[in-house]
Amino acid sequence: MRMKTHVRALVVGGGAVGTSIAYHLAKAGWDTMLLERDELTSGSTWHAAGLLPYFNMGYATSHIHDYSIRFYKTLEEETGLNPGFSVVGNLRMAQTQARMDEYELYASLAETVGIPHEWLTPADIADRYPLVRTDDLVGAILHPTDGYINPADVTMAMARGARQHGATIERRWQVDGYHWTGEHWDVTATRMVERGGNLVASDEQVTIHAEHVVTATGNHAQRTAQLLGIKTPAIVVEHQYIVTEPDPALVEWRKSNPQHPVLRDADAKWYVREERGGWILGPYEQNAPARFPFGVPDSFRADLFPLDLERIEQEYMSFIHRIPSSENAGLKDDFNGPICYTPDGNPLVGPAPGLRNMWLAEGFSFGITAAGGTGHYLAQMMTSGEAEIDMASLDPRRFGKWMTTEYAMRKNEEAYDHVYVLHHPDEERPACRPLKTAPCYDRMKARGAQFGCVNGWERPNYFGPLDAPDSFDHDSRSFRRGAWWGHAVTEAKAIREGVGMIDATAFTKHMLRGPGAAAFLDWFTTNKLPKVGRINLTYALTEAGTTRTEYTIVRLAEDTFYLVSAGAWQAYDSDFLAKAVNDKVNDFGPMWLDDCTGAHGVFALAGPRARDVLRDLIVAPDPTFALSNKGFPWLSARRIELGMVPVNAIRVAYTGELGWELHHPMEMQNHLFDRLMAAGEAHGLTLVGARAQNWLRQEKSYRAFGTELGRDATPLEAGLDRFVDLSKDFHGKAAMEETGIRSKCVTLLIDGPDDADPWGREALYAGDDRVGRLTSGGYSVAFGRSIGMGYVRPDLAVPGTPLQVRMQRALWEAEVTEDSPYDPTNARIRADG
Repeated sequence: MRMKTHVRALVVGGGAVGTSIAYHLAKAGWDTMLLERDELTSGSTWHAAGLLPYFNMGYATSHIHDYSIRFYKTLEEETGLNPGFSVVGNLRMAQTQARMDEYELYASLAETVGIPHEWLTPADIADRYPLVRTDDLVGAILHPTDGYINPADVTMAMARGARQHGATIERRWQVDGYHWTGEHWDVTATRMVERGGNLVASDEQVTIHAEHVVTATGNHAQRTAQLLGIKTPAIVVEHQYIVTEPDPALVEWRKSNPQHPVLRDADAKWYVREERGGWILGPYEQNAPARFPFGVPDSFRADLFPLDLERIEQEYMSFIHRIPSSENAGLKDDFNGPICYTPDGNPLVGPAPGLRNMWLAEGFSFGITAAGGTGHYLAQMMTSGEAEIDMASLDPRRFGKWMTTEYAMRKNEEAYDHVYVLHHPDEERPACRPLKTAPCYDRMKARGAQFGCVNGWERPNYFGPLDAPDSFDHDSRSFRRGAWWGHAVTEAKAIREGVGMIDATAFTKHMLRGPGAAAFLDWFTTNKLPKVGRINLTYALTEAGTTRTEYTIVRLAEDTFYLVSAGAWQAYDSDFLAKAVNDKVNDFGPMWLDDCTGAHGVFALAGPRARDVLRDLIVAPDPTFALSNKGFPWLSARRIELGMVPVNAIRVAYTGELGWELHHPMEMQNHLFDRLMAAGEAHGLTLVGARAQNWLRQEKSYRAFGTELGRDATPLEAGLDRFVDLSKDFHGKAAMEETGIRSKCVTLLIDGPDDADPWGREALYAGDDRVGRLTSGGYSVAFGRSIGMGYVRPDLAVPGTPLQVRMQRALWEAEVTEDSPYDPTNARIRADG
C-alpha cells in the first residue's frame, strides 16, 4: 500500500507523547499521520520508569496529569491492549514541617482539579507499610488512584487507538526538512534502514503535504529546532536509576499483602517502587550533566550513557536508611538514560514561535505522566482554537530569543536538581543570574534590593535591611510569611501613605505605526481606541473568545501607538502580535511593528506624594500646572523632561494611588534614577518591590495576566465589561458572547492564619461544596487581613457572600467584597494638586 502524502495533521515522533497526540487528533476527526524515525517507544520512552505522579505545583500541569491517569485506565476497554497500569498509589513522605507545608499548598491546588488524596501520620505509615522506617518522618500525602505503568504498553495501546480512529502510523521515516508554502507544510522524509546495528538513511524519500505539523521528537528536539530555524531550550539531562535483586523481606511481605505504593522521600531526593520482588530506585541528585546540546548523534538510538554510581551514592544510602531491608538486596541492573528538560521543568506545548500551523510538544521530563493529557489539550487547541484550561504556562514562547544554548544547559541541570527541592511559591532559582539587568541594577542592589527573575530580567522583589545586612537571610523563603514579609508590608504602606518607586523596566513594549495601525488595533482589541495623548486598557482575545493578552495602549499620534503588556510574556506577546499584523496588513493598510522592550526603562512612581517628587524635578514653565489634573489628566500621556531626561510619562498606577509610569531612554536610566532619588529624599521616597505591588493591585481588584487573566476565561467572566466595547466588531467577539458567563472573578478579604497568607493556588468552598479557586493571594495593608482574587460560580459573585479558603488543610473564613475594595471611587488616583 502506498504511503499517504496528504494529511491534515502530521505528528513527528512515536513516543508516548506523539502517539497520544495522534490518538486525540484522530479521535477529533482530523486526518492524521504519525512518522517515527525508528520504532515506536525507541526514544526515552523505552527506558522510562513509567511513574504516574499526580503531584505538581502548576494548575495546567495538574490537569494534564489528571487527564492522563484517568485516560490510561480506559485504554484496555477501547483498544483491547492492556497498558500495564498498576494502580498502587503514590506515597510522598516528609521529613520536615516545611515539606508538609508544601504538600498542604499542593493539596489545596489539587482540590481545585478534583485530585483525590489522603493524609497519613508516621504511625499510619508504619502500620500500613512496616518495611518503611518512620521515626524521622513528620507525615505524608497519599494519592490512592495513581501508580506506575508500562511505558511501551501504554504507547502501543494509544497507537492502536489512534489507528482505530483512522490515523496512519509509519515507522522508519526520518523527517529531514520542513517548508511552509504559505498554505501548508511540505515535510520531506527519508526511509531509514538498519545496517550493522545502525540506523542509516536510504535513497527513498517522500514529501508529505500537511496543513498542520506537530513535533514530539523527544531527545531529538535540538535537531528539530535546527530544521525549523528556531531556538529551543529542550536539551537532555542524564538520569540514573537502579534495579535491585529481590529483597527477602519484601518477598515475604508480598505473600499476604498488596504492592507498596510508589514511595517518595522528597527530602532525600528519590522515588522507589517495587519491581519483581526487588526495588527500583530513581534519584534526582546534584550535578547530573546536560548532554547533546546541539543534537543527538545519528548513531544514538535506544542507547544509554555510562554509569556514574558515585554521583548517586548519597541517595542510595538514604534509600537504605528509609527501607532498611533493601540493604540485603544486591544490585541487579542500572540505567543512565537521557531525559529532555527545559529551564523551568515544564514542557513546551503549543505554537512554535514565528511559524504558522507548527505545533511543539517537546521537553518532557515526565513524559509518560504528561502524554495523555498533552494529547488531549493540544488537540483541543488545534481543533477548537483553544484548550478548556489555560495552557500559557507551557507555551513554547515563554522563553525569548535571548535564550542561548549555555543558558538552557545550565538551567536544565538546575531543573533536574530541583525536582525534589522544596517548591516555595516565593522561590527564586540562582542559576544563570544575573543575566538581563536594567542599568540601575547595581544602584538598587546597593540599596538592599532582593531580586526575582522575570523573562530573564532581574527585578526587585523587595528591599532588605541596610543597617544589618549580615543578620538578614536574603535567601529566606517559606510557605508561610517569609523573612521578606515585613519589608513588603513597609513598602506597601509607603505607597499608600507617602510615595514609592518601582522598577518596571521588564514591561513588554511595542510600537505600532502606519496608516493601517488604528483600524487594525480597533479590530484586534476589545476597547475603544484612545484619542491622541490618552491611554486605555484593552484586551486581545483568542479565537475562543477568551483573554489572550492585556495591553495598555498609548496613542502618540493618529497612526502611532505604544503598547505595554506583561513583562513575563515578551516573546509570547510579540509573536502573537506580529502574526496578527502580518495577517491583516492587506485588510487595514501598511503597518510597522517594533518590539522596543529593551529601548525603554520604566519607573513607576506612586503614592499621595508622587506629584511632589515630580514637581521638584520637572522642567516646565509652570510645574504645578504641568502635573495638575488639568495639565496632566488621569489616563493621559505627556512627553515631559525630568532633569536632562526626556520621558514619556503615563498617568496611571498599578498600585491604585496617584502615580505615573515614567518611560525613558534606557541609556539615561541611571541619571534619572539618581535625580528621582535625590528629589524624593525630602518626601520620604521608598523603593518598592514586586511583592508589595502585587498586594496593592489586589486591593484595587486589578487583574493580572497569567493569574486572573488567561485563555480559560473571557474578559466578561473576568469582570472587565467596562473595557469591552460591544458596539464594535473585534476579533473573538462572537465566541466570547457565545461562551457566556461560566464563572466570575471576585476579590475576597480573608481571615486566615496568623502566620500565612494565600498564594493564589487555593480552593474555595461554600459550605461543603467546592465552588472555585484563588488565582492570586497576599496581604492587605489597607484592611489588615489576607486578600485574594479568584473565580467562583456566578451566583456567588455577590459582595458580602461568605466563603471559605483552604489553607494548611483547614478552611478559613472569607468574604466576597465589592470590586476595588480600596478607594472604589478612584478618588486617590484622580487627586489634584
